[in-house]
Amino acid sequence: MTTTTNTPTTAPTREVEDLLSTLALHRGFLRFTVQGLTDEQAARRTTVSELCLGGLVKHVALMEASWTAFITEGPRAVAGDDGDSWADGFRLSPGERLADVLERYDAVARRTEEVVRALPDLDADRELPPAPWFEPGARWSARRVLLHLIAETAQHAGHADVLREALDGQKTMG
Repeated sequence: MTTTTNTPTTAPTREVEDLLSTLALHRGFLRFTVQGLTDEQAARRTTVSELCLGGLVKHVALMEASWTAFITEGPRAVAGDDGDSWADGFRLSPGERLADVLERYDAVARRTEEVVRALPDLDADRELPPAPWFEPGARWSARRVLLHLIAETAQHAGHADVLREALDGQKTMG
């Protein structure tokens, strides 16, 4: 990516607004799924997996912040963590509050939208960091990063819906 400016050089395109709107929609589904939960409920595992509702929101916020930083800073922003750090990103730690996680998620969303609207071109790309799941030398454009954020947010919103239904029967839709 060739720009790190916070001032758009041109008005955001329809494509930019469509991508950001779609991302916001799926963020909204995830937020809706955790509404009305206590911190204890948000931290509770309701399936055999390690996932909890608050942890999913925390993970999605961390993931989005990391990929937004990739757009502005490059591959070092998405360098892998050790297993314990990665696993901690999927759960609420003792004393961690859902309200604080949601507040952080809101700040991350604002930052993502600011960065994306400031980009002169969604085609600008960067080399991905070395990782077993990326082809060596692969590059992702800002557009590809946004599509990844949308897919991951939607996937985890679906996971959250299953966890919430197992917790108290509430569904996001239907």
